[in-house]
Amino acid sequence: MAFHTLFLLPLLLILSLLFLMKKKIKLPQRKNTTILPPSPPKLPIIGNLHQLGEVSHQSLSKLSKKYGPVMLLHLGGIPTVIISSVEAAKMVLKVHDLNCCSRPSPAGPRRLTYNFQDVAFAPYGEYWRQMRKVCVLELFSVRRVQSYRFIREEEVESLMNFISKSSTSSTPVNLTEKLFALTASVIFKIAFGKTFQGSDFDNHRFHEVVTETEAMMGSCLASECIPYVGWIIDRLTGLHQRLERVFKELDHFFQQVIDDHKSSERKKQDHDDFIDVLLKIIKEQSGFGAAMLSEVNIKAVLLNVFLGGVDTGVITMIWAMAELVKKPKVMKKAQDEVRSVIGDKGKVSDGDTDQLQYLKMIIKEILRLHPPAPLLVPRETMSHFKINGYDILPKMLVQVNVWGIGRDPEYWENPEEFIPERFADGSIDFKGQDFELLPFGSGRRICPGIYMATTLVELGLANLLYRFDWKLPDGMKEEDINMEEQTGLSITISKKTDLQLVPVKLY
Repeated sequence: MAFHTLFLLPLLLILSLLFLMKKKIKLPQRKNTTILPPSPPKLPIIGNLHQLGEVSHQSLSKLSKKYGPVMLLHLGGIPTVIISSVEAAKMVLKVHDLNCCSRPSPAGPRRLTYNFQDVAFAPYGEYWRQMRKVCVLELFSVRRVQSYRFIREEEVESLMNFISKSSTSSTPVNLTEKLFALTASVIFKIAFGKTFQGSDFDNHRFHEVVTETEAMMGSCLASECIPYVGWIIDRLTGLHQRLERVFKELDHFFQQVIDDHKSSERKKQDHDDFIDVLLKIIKEQSGFGAAMLSEVNIKAVLLNVFLGGVDTGVITMIWAMAELVKKPKVMKKAQDEVRSVIGDKGKVSDGDTDQLQYLKMIIKEILRLHPPAPLLVPRETMSHFKINGYDILPKMLVQVNVWGIGRDPEYWENPEEFIPERFADGSIDFKGQDFELLPFGSGRRICPGIYMATTLVELGLANLLYRFDWKLPDGMKEEDINMEEQTGLSITISKKTDLQLVPVKLY
């Protein structure tokens, strides 16, 4: 017994001393090796939402200069990584593309009665891969886009005729309004096989619905950001009701045009529009594995065409004309090129734009300075990976600030200046391989409609420059042109005020 007592006493003494000195002695602990990106100080509940400002991509660009090109924000309860450099964008969109190519699923009030919006923003998986194949091979292939040549030329000619009439009286033309009508009419005919006339959407209502849908999908809803009570805020502010109303209207319109296409009384068209192509795929259901398609899928594709195909082209053309009017020498150089190439033909045709190299530089420069979607649509991470030594965890959102990258002085000389000649050597393009210029994104989620969008932009701008000289309204000078961006949350960002110019007819 004494032996055991002598043995236990030292042990008990050591344990007692450790217990008494616990507050002074820091015992070794397992280290947390997770290193998250730097983040601005946040407030309870709302996180960093208060730091977004009226023009969020500009606010994020300023914050990234302080906290770095890989920055973590907490938008309420949503951890969001903001990417603001070429190297970091390459890591996200190329090196770790597969780790973060999903989309956040609609939640809260976004999960509506009309479920096609869930399909339109589908997460990465078999269904998404099959729909991507449909878009790339069937809807936006070079062959398909070229087959719509007559639609583009017809609608551009209609716009030129309208402007010609205005030029006789030296009346200013609202180019914002008219260019939106141009792209909307082209999209209507390509996607639906019909014009505005006779549809539930006239030009004005179509613009309203596209704008409101983009605002809804680009907004940060309280129910997604603020746990437990956010849904109450959304209902009190009417956001839920607005979403229901907009999607109900879209659902009704999409169903109407689908039913029209299925009707036996419909006249045979000269070309297959998007709905014709998709209905044929649904009928055959061949080559698409487990992703069996339905009319809901057609509506989802049409929604993406609405959001990605209308505003983007308009925004690019408007900013181009605004920058050119502010720089008369650049305008003249562009006009000299197109008038030299086209000669006395009287109009620019679809195939002529391949020869207009300076015009292509102008479009690249506009997409650098004024990308239609300054923040790429958020991606959701599916697995852990690292960027610049920081841990990016599953279920985080990742957004690339292409506006900030396009104005970064580390990659661009005089980045705030409109200088098309910076693209003269042709070494940088916007097709997703040069991470200095990412207006259409890159990787698996790159916009499949690049060729369709740029084809219409080139044709529209070339004809505006070829057929008319352009003046500012009486009493206005170049420095008076408002070059501010539209405020508010939206997928696309346009010029804040409409662009009104006076045309002087030449052809």
